[in-house]
Amino acid sequence: MQLVLDRPISWASPASTDAEVTRPNSAVVTEDERAEEQKLVASARRGDERALASIYRRYRPRVFSVVARMLGGAEAEEVTQEVFLRAFRALDGFRAEAQLSTWLYRIAVNASLSERTRRTVEHSRRAPIADAGQLAAPEREQHDPALRARLESALAALPPGYRAVLVLHDIEGLDHEEIGRVLGCRVGTSKSQLHKARAKMRDLLARAMPEGSR
Repeated sequence: MQLVLDRPISWASPASTDAEVTRPNSAVVTEDERAEEQKLVASARRGDERALASIYRRYRPRVFSVVARMLGGAEAEEVTQEVFLRAFRALDGFRAEAQLSTWLYRIAVNASLSERTRRTVEHSRRAPIADAGQLAAPEREQHDPALRARLESALAALPPGYRAVLVLHDIEGLDHEEIGRVLGCRVGTSKSQLHKARAKMRDLLARAMPEGSR
């Protein structure tokens, strides 16, 4: 059985108490929506608690989705809260010409990468003799897992840069221009990283399949 991974996969959302997270089409933003967002940000900058709560309710599902895919579900809630704390403290630095979602995605990715680095350092201190290649490897299961479980394990084993691009493009639905703004890279780099990430996912999924199914 040959695995094909040259286009977005249908991903199930991580477990959450929120309503189902839809993939945003960030390229389509009306003038009214942009004006409403700018008003919301202006009110939040003045310390309006209702505006801050509105931003949190509106963007939390997307931020949680990114964080959960970058880190796994165990610590996603705590890191999501940290993302919004950082964002609210830094609202004065938000530029009106950018989309608020793009800015929040950038904070979410950076917070996730920082947490992943912290975890890896702590793990290495506890087990300094362990093979470094085992730190990010998914746990092997005794039985053949369902497709969703194999996808999650393969995603967890991707290098952080590959994972970020794959999550933002194939799961969150961002285009390469917006990914470039989130990650601070060129469009060509985003496209190249996505191609490599999908190829790596193909390889990881193929290895995870039972011998008779390949």
